[in-house]
Amino acid sequence: MPFNSPVLDALFLFSVAVIWSMILYQLYLTISGYRYRNQFPHPIDLPDPETLPPVSILIPARNEEIVIKKTIETMTRLDYPRNKLEIIIIDDGSTDETAAVLKKAAANDSRIKPVLLPRAEIGSGKSHALNTGIKSASHPYIAVYDADNNPEPQALKHLISHLLADDKLAGVIGKFRTLNRRSNLLTRFINIETLSFQWILQAGRYHAFKVAILPGTNFIVRREVIEQCGGWDEMAITEDAELSVRIYREGWQLKFVPTAVTWEQEPESLGVWIRQRTRWVRGNNYVIKKFTRDALKLSNRFLFMEFLYLFILYYLFLGAIVTSHLLFILCGLGVLSVTVPGPYTVVWLSAFVLFLLEISLVLSYEDEDNPLNILTTALMYLTYCQLWLVVVFRGFFLDITKKQMGIWDKTVRISIEND
Repeated sequence: MPFNSPVLDALFLFSVAVIWSMILYQLYLTISGYRYRNQFPHPIDLPDPETLPPVSILIPARNEEIVIKKTIETMTRLDYPRNKLEIIIIDDGSTDETAAVLKKAAANDSRIKPVLLPRAEIGSGKSHALNTGIKSASHPYIAVYDADNNPEPQALKHLISHLLADDKLAGVIGKFRTLNRRSNLLTRFINIETLSFQWILQAGRYHAFKVAILPGTNFIVRREVIEQCGGWDEMAITEDAELSVRIYREGWQLKFVPTAVTWEQEPESLGVWIRQRTRWVRGNNYVIKKFTRDALKLSNRFLFMEFLYLFILYYLFLGAIVTSHLLFILCGLGVLSVTVPGPYTVVWLSAFVLFLLEISLVLSYEDEDNPLNILTTALMYLTYCQLWLVVVFRGFFLDITKKQMGIWDKTVRISIEND
């Protein structure tokens, strides 16, 4: 006879409550993101070139021979006055031909400034590279791009126009797209995931709460704010999220600007994807630990909200998902029995349909709501989303065992064109 206990029933009800609380919160953000998209000016009035301020672009690089030439070409084609732009590429001890590519590019374009880290500092990570690069920057506005990024020509103009329009903004965040989204099933999943993250979480939270998170690339921040915050935290694995918290703690704001678009590569193999996502999980764990005390003081709304969101997502929500899965399996095997009555098949189907509708809406924003992507989204719910459980527990395990990951554990680059 299956084992039954009031504790099991309570655990089941708690799991359902937590899961549906997050589902409803995501629905709220989806609606908020939809409203933000509709109110965002199209087209936007871009500033006159004569009024644009000078900008320094920082690009950290390590072994980027395959992609850095294309990235440099894209940066030099930005629709921005030549005399108001410098492109600082920080080479962190590359062992391939990255340095040679930078040297050649700098000889042909005075805006390109290679910075080679001293031998003693090689391999210190992206945060250290950025802290080094900003010392060579001449301008009051700092843009950051990853070494594989191909921003659209007017991306920088869109970012700076919004930053100049609001003195409360420390920085503005653009949108990133998946360059290799049609390469295989994994990159199709990632493309859908990144669009959902930006149009639901970034756009939704900004519209609802005036909250956004630096994404690590395609953003501009006032130099004075970076200096006020003390630069990038070189202990942080996800330096973007960590800096976002300190920016809000200092009383500044960040804004999501979806019209500023860059294209970047994403992992094409499951192993690379797992390592990348594990790194993100460990980075967010670091943020939670670092700012717990400040968040609980309730002195900063953003800090508390971000702490609460990360805590619920990584601890309560995923714990509830695992509990629900285990109870479903064990009850199906006849080991356990949950006696709480309810239309749980309908509840599960409702969650699935809601997920499908939300993602389909987001895909329609980019004209990607075709039958193949809708089918991929349905498959994603049953496969890709579940893999996040593996990633989160792997991240927790590595944190507990104090296992170190590569500081430059980045996407394996391949030579591709925008598809």
